[in-house]
Amino acid sequence: MSPIEASQLQVTLTEGERWRRTLSVTVPAEVVEAEKGAITRQLASRLKVKGFRSGKVPAAVVAKRFGPHVEREALDQLIRDAYREAVSSHDLSPISEGEIEDVSFSPKEPLSFRVSFDIRPEIRIERVGGFKAQKPVPQVPDDAIAQVLERLRDQQATWASADEGPPAPGDRVVVELTRLDGEGEEAEPKEYEFTLGEGNAIPDVEASIQTLEPGAAGEFDIAFPDDFPDEDRRGESQRLQIRLISRQVKELPDLNDEFARTVGDFEDLEALRDKVAEDLTKDAERQAESAVRGQLLESVLAANPFEVPRSMVDGYLDSIIGDPQGLDPEKLAELKGRLQAESEMAVRRMIVIDRITEQEGLRATEEDIDARIEEIADQAGDSPSKVYASLQKSGRLASLEQDLTEEKLFEFLKSQSEISEAP
Repeated sequence: MSPIEASQLQVTLTEGERWRRTLSVTVPAEVVEAEKGAITRQLASRLKVKGFRSGKVPAAVVAKRFGPHVEREALDQLIRDAYREAVSSHDLSPISEGEIEDVSFSPKEPLSFRVSFDIRPEIRIERVGGFKAQKPVPQVPDDAIAQVLERLRDQQATWASADEGPPAPGDRVVVELTRLDGEGEEAEPKEYEFTLGEGNAIPDVEASIQTLEPGAAGEFDIAFPDDFPDEDRRGESQRLQIRLISRQVKELPDLNDEFARTVGDFEDLEALRDKVAEDLTKDAERQAESAVRGQLLESVLAANPFEVPRSMVDGYLDSIIGDPQGLDPEKLAELKGRLQAESEMAVRRMIVIDRITEQEGLRATEEDIDARIEEIADQAGDSPSKVYASLQKSGRLASLEQDLTEEKLFEFLKSQSEISEAP
């Protein structure tokens, strides 16, 4: 099979909305016939047909027996080759799969088809500065340190059995549920263990459990809520027998110097508080910096409007939604509709970041990466080679490079605009 050449094709390029392009391609009849003949000869060389020596089956016999197969394979191959040559001849760079449509072919006639795809946006960001942004005052709420310490206490908590009193939200319970039918007959009992108040059971079940003491049982009418996962059961009622087998309560450690030492390398509780305050302050600084970055990026987007490729938005939507298998098609379409504007804006931001980085030569260099790795190594007390190996093994080198690139990008954008402190 000889490769098809662009000079043999008739190609018309149509520019659609945004970055959509459509190629109308015609392959001459003689090229189609030549391709069919090449496939026929190749097939004849491999076939074993009774009455003919291996590899010596006449082309006419192959054509008669396998004509539809030969034609289908020839058309598939020609469409692939013609598409590739047509794209190359017009110097296009598709970023989406070509959508083949309107394929037309009759014996001894030319083959024609249309293929549509998106191309890489060629966007020039003309204005990158002259904007104004306000940096919020980094603030740590008064109760933030106390909240973090309470979370740490919760993580260090132990569970203790409680033999008396009904359970409350936050208690861990083991229960036995038995479904009762209308005549009082029982189904097979099932045992469950979960923590109350975390949404592991429907509200009526949790409320019923909280009326029992360990070892006690009762019968309850349970209503399935309107947001129950099984749509067929929403609004239904079910008679259940619930037996509370056991109850455990969470015991929190005392907030003292000993607790601080169990959490980490802290001399006392005051050292732990200082570290929590330091981390919260750094986090507040990061949020303030993120707000500045967001304002600058929004200003650049407003000053440089452009259309984004449809396929990039669709790809971003698919990445957010994940595997759609099992989702109702109507609900999937509704979900995509709700997320469309948000996804388009996210893609627009990614394109702007990429283009400015490219235009201004802001991509992180090997020297930038090495310097950051040395910084990480100093903080961790490790060697740079060990940190590099760890990042490489975990696949986080690319993420580090991206972070450094974005740091350089936003430092550049800040240098081109006026940043003031919020009052």
